[in-house]
Amino acid sequence: MSQVNRRMFLGAAGAAVAAGVVVESQQAGAAETKGAGIKIVGLSCSPRPGKTTAQGLKVCLEAAREAAPGIETELVELAGLDIPVFRPGAPEPEDFKKVAAVLRDPKVRGIIVGTPVYFGDMTSLAKAFLDHCIALRKDGFALAGKVAGVLAVGAGRNGGQELTIQSVQAVLMCHEMVLVGDGRPTAHRGATLWNQGDDISGDEFGLKTARNLGRRVAEVALQCNG
Repeated sequence: MSQVNRRMFLGAAGAAVAAGVVVESQQAGAAETKGAGIKIVGLSCSPRPGKTTAQGLKVCLEAAREAAPGIETELVELAGLDIPVFRPGAPEPEDFKKVAAVLRDPKVRGIIVGTPVYFGDMTSLAKAFLDHCIALRKDGFALAGKVAGVLAVGAGRNGGQELTIQSVQAVLMCHEMVLVGDGRPTAHRGATLWNQGDDISGDEFGLKTARNLGRRVAEVALQCNG
């Protein structure tokens, strides 16, 4: 090989290596920021703070963070807030306004609503809050396009969790939200947890649905975010 050709070959090889390093660096940077600008909110509609509904949502949010680097999460509990029964024409409660502001944030691309099961349906607190959300619908459909999942905690393995999930989903559908279930391999309507003496840690199946739901909400939020 001539000296000139040898220099050309080495130069081309060096350029290729450098290009490869740049591409790998760009890919690594893209991976690190894949979830940047995306936030998933868990909304606990239990009247008891920090109990099994909040615990289940924490499992969902942990799985959501693991779906991609950069994803942010926040748990919001309605327990202790003053959110009365919705009355048309009455002023919006201040506590509702605070939570609504969190949900309106453009960074919030996914919302997981969690509620205990009361007689086969959502809690009265959940119903009151969701009824007040008519303000978000009137405000240019502020929740439209956001991904929504639902978690329900019952006192039995088959304690009305799926009925409750469907009841909440019916409301979220009216906001033009993108509804998802708990994803594979369980792939049903949402997270269905069994409260055994104020403890969900022994409900292996239910925890799996919670992890799947959190992951699925994050995955679809990433897809919707391009």
